[in-house]
Amino acid sequence: MPATSPGARIDGVATDATSDDQPHADQPHFGSQHDGEHPDRVDEWDRLRAEHLRPPGERPPSSAAGVHHQALISSDVERTIGFYQGLLEFPLTDLFQNRDYEGSTHFFFDIGNGNALAFFDFPGLGLDEYSEVLGGHHHLAISMPEDNWRRIRDKLADAGVDTWEHQTSLYFTGPDGERIELISEPLGTMYGKQVL
Repeated sequence: MPATSPGARIDGVATDATSDDQPHADQPHFGSQHDGEHPDRVDEWDRLRAEHLRPPGERPPSSAAGVHHQALISSDVERTIGFYQGLLEFPLTDLFQNRDYEGSTHFFFDIGNGNALAFFDFPGLGLDEYSEVLGGHHHLAISMPEDNWRRIRDKLADAGVDTWEHQTSLYFTGPDGERIELISEPLGTMYGKQVL
């Protein structure tokens, strides 16, 4: 597992990253600039698990075949290609006009395992900067082998991209504020725990 980096940064905020799961006062609020109530929900979570979570052997198979693509919005196609193909090493696989908006680009990157990350641009639409909203994108976590993870982490640092490292996860934002996590564990596991 990758070591953590005390003093790592995300969005310009210094952190004291450690290898446990306990929050720290100086840990960035990755995913939200808001703070609200922090109710004790242990009983609710226990009830939800008891009512809905089945042991692996008792779960029905999923009706899905996998993630075809997640589509995000880009303000600059070439800059987005430079970031995702150049820095993160996700090959660009196609680029064409968006069928739903004339003059809009739809383009795709290979993120492994038959999955794609897609983008649109919407020239002239006057879209606002990224904002956290209900039902919106929080972050995309992408699994990669540890040697690739380390190489990409170093490339991001060399490019001056602010990151925050926690256990096997590396968090940062893309060119338009989209939140990305690279995790150096196999698909279906998180911090050594099987989640799928």
